[in-house]
Amino acid sequence: MRVEIPEDEKKRLDSLFEAFSIVAEGTYVYLCDLDYDFSRWSRSAVETFDLPSEYMYGAGEIWEEHIHPEDRDAYRASIEEIFSGRAREHDMQYRAQKSDWDYVVCTCRGVVIRDPQGKPKYFGGAIRNQGVSANIDTLTGLRNLYGFFEDVESNIERARPVILSMVGISSFTEVNEMYGYHFGNLVLQKFGRHLREQVGNRGCVYRMDGTKFGIISSSSDMEAMKRGYREFREYFQKGVKVDGKFLSMHLNAGILQLDNFEIDDQTAYSCLNFAYGESKIRRQGDIVEFQNQLTGENQSHLERIHVIRNSIVQDFNGFYLLYQPVVHAQTEKLVGAEALIRWKNDVYGAVAPDLFIPVLERDALFPKLGKWILRTALRGAKQILEKKPGFVININLSYSQLEKPDFADMVIAILEEEEFPPGNLCLEITERCKLLDLSLLKSVIACLRAKGVRFALDDFGTGFSSLGIAKTLPFDTIKIDRSFVMDIEANERDRELIARFTDFAASFGAGICVEGIETTGMRDILQNYSVSSFQGYYYSKPVTLEELLNSRFLKPET
Repeated sequence: MRVEIPEDEKKRLDSLFEAFSIVAEGTYVYLCDLDYDFSRWSRSAVETFDLPSEYMYGAGEIWEEHIHPEDRDAYRASIEEIFSGRAREHDMQYRAQKSDWDYVVCTCRGVVIRDPQGKPKYFGGAIRNQGVSANIDTLTGLRNLYGFFEDVESNIERARPVILSMVGISSFTEVNEMYGYHFGNLVLQKFGRHLREQVGNRGCVYRMDGTKFGIISSSSDMEAMKRGYREFREYFQKGVKVDGKFLSMHLNAGILQLDNFEIDDQTAYSCLNFAYGESKIRRQGDIVEFQNQLTGENQSHLERIHVIRNSIVQDFNGFYLLYQPVVHAQTEKLVGAEALIRWKNDVYGAVAPDLFIPVLERDALFPKLGKWILRTALRGAKQILEKKPGFVININLSYSQLEKPDFADMVIAILEEEEFPPGNLCLEITERCKLLDLSLLKSVIACLRAKGVRFALDDFGTGFSSLGIAKTLPFDTIKIDRSFVMDIEANERDRELIARFTDFAASFGAGICVEGIETTGMRDILQNYSVSSFQGYYYSKPVTLEELLNSRFLKPET
């Protein structure tokens, strides 16, 4: 039988409720007198969720009816822990049904307040409706990618040093395929909660895109952050139970010290994403720190990336192309050239591409740069074609370009706009394309080859996947990396490798181009093998379009 709450107890409840409301702005506040199971709730909560009144007996049971059936068991267990006195805090996420019958994700936190004798007297807290903010991820209740950008920019504006981290789960597609998307969502929710507990009050956790989560930490101890990740990673590698299933997860992480305030949030994210990618692709999940060393100009690597990145949106100011000739292996006449991107300005001078391309490849702006490279290279190649019919221009591609669904259409459109013959374009890809869905890559290559565009596999032999990719995808040319011919004049084993490579390429109908030709001896040896073409400093370093047009390669034959 329920006992009515005395008026003086109700007044005490109201006074405490008002105090809760002041410090919990932007949330739905609730407060329950445990002796009488009598609660007061925010008017906004009553209106949003169509509750009976601000004042309710048995509010826990009433609220449970609004919680999604799949979340009720966990909610009920937590409330029972509170009312039995076994728990002092309540912290969970669930979906709650609004008055319009739609569900929203709510984050609910509460605490037990004891009387002077130590007996539980009140249970109060706040419920945050995550659906009311554009910067909240509705699945996990964490701030989302937009919130991350907002907070990074805020720290930059205030010149407040922080450590940025990105942590994610590998091979998550397999989890969804095996157990379904609902289970996958439960995994992400659990992962997010554990990450938030790990970070504690030392920072804020964000749900980024896909299975990646971000952290902004006020800590200045980089090594402590790395240790924390290693412990967190080990915990999930050992396995956790989710919805009755035991699951082992493999993680990746990148980390960055943000103490340079001459950059923007997008640059910081691009560099952090690069570090994360290195962890995933090259370091088997070990945490990778973005190294922000000072350059020779006494400015940081972050600043340089920031300036180069901004050049893309400033009409590609500072970017230019060089061209390295490709010659026929026997006649040594020009058959093509590889277009190579470069960048320079008055402060940094000319910056080597390996100092900025790996970072920009993971940037959302890179496809825009890739389109500029393609168009500029075709325009240059048209001038060469006037002097050298049959000339082929080689252009490097990033896997981030190839994964765009409109990539093939974009290439075809530019070829048509520039009135460039497709058969004189060769697109080079590397074994990093293994990161892509091979069926997608096959489709892209088939579409463009049907138009006449050629494809080359660059840096063959430098990775474990080269053989498999060469067998799976149709290539017109396979380019042997210079590392395999550097010692060919003295090393019999290198000559044997070249023989194997040429036999392999021939079996698939592909020609062989050897890079890194630097001496007469290298040329003489390699001319004895089934090699189609050469490229290297022996013939020419990368040169400007004007230098190539005026070079010996394009002088009229006498």
